[in-house]
Amino acid sequence: MVKLTKIYTRGGDEGFTSLGSGDRVAKYSDRPAAYGAVDEANAAIGLARLDASGTVDEALARIQNDLFDLGADLCTPEGGERKSGALRISQNQVDRLENEIDLMNKSLQPLSSFVLPGGTPVGAFLHNARTIVRRAERQITLLSSKEEVNPAAIKYINRLSDHLFVLSRHVNDNGAKDVLWVPGKNR
Repeated sequence: MVKLTKIYTRGGDEGFTSLGSGDRVAKYSDRPAAYGAVDEANAAIGLARLDASGTVDEALARIQNDLFDLGADLCTPEGGERKSGALRISQNQVDRLENEIDLMNKSLQPLSSFVLPGGTPVGAFLHNARTIVRRAERQITLLSSKEEVNPAAIKYINRLSDHLFVLSRHVNDNGAKDVLWVPGKNR
């Protein structure tokens, strides 16, 4: 367990940060950019939870915890000195997202158009979180093009954006309050 007794360390004052391996890298480098985007997604999910309740809130709480796991995974390079015992996203976490997607999707009508972000407050917040998750996915896959990344981490972040999309439809009265795109409507 992590124990934080001091919040500021001055260690990043020169524009560098420490990875889970102990290595120091520039804060703008690919690895901190990847886990920073995951942190942003987590904060956006926290906003969605302000209006969520019941099983939706419980699912989002699990996802927020998973996102901290994902951040820890990305913070510790696969080949790093402290790689043994490093926290990694597992296939079980990916499978849970897929099972939840499948369960929610059973009650949704097939789409006849793309969905515009909105509907209900929770739905809108989930769409916002989904777009941030997509950015995190781009950052993680960019990182994976240069360094080794846990394949389950990439699967998890990809599945999470799908989960948030389906969950947004679920909270939008099972799609009844979805806002659908009408191509060329305002020409």
